[in-house]
Amino acid sequence: MKFHRHKFNAKPTKRDGMHFDSQKEARYYDKLCMLRDNVGEIIFFLRQAPFHLPGNVVCRVDFVEFHKDGSIHFVDVKGYETPEFIRNKKMVEALYPVVIEVKK
Repeated sequence: MKFHRHKFNAKPTKRDGMHFDSQKEARYYDKLCMLRDNVGEIIFFLRQAPFHLPGNVVCRVDFVEFHKDGSIHFVDVKGYETPEFIRNKKMVEALYPVVIEVKK
């Protein structure tokens, strides 16, 4: 599989047979696996969860984390926040009862 150069110099990475848009996102995945498997802080997590927005737009968050304490975290891993991401994040938070955490 050939990866194309990302416009923000992110390096596509594979972990456990899954594609990640950046090494940063893959490292965050590794952290979640450790928190789930070794520490038990996270029960499970989902990847690339979609939020459907007006205008046939889909905003996907990188991870939805289900923590042992019952809390749910919506997380997007970013090296750089584009104006499009900021706009979509605000729209998701206005339409859905969630807050998207941005991990840099």
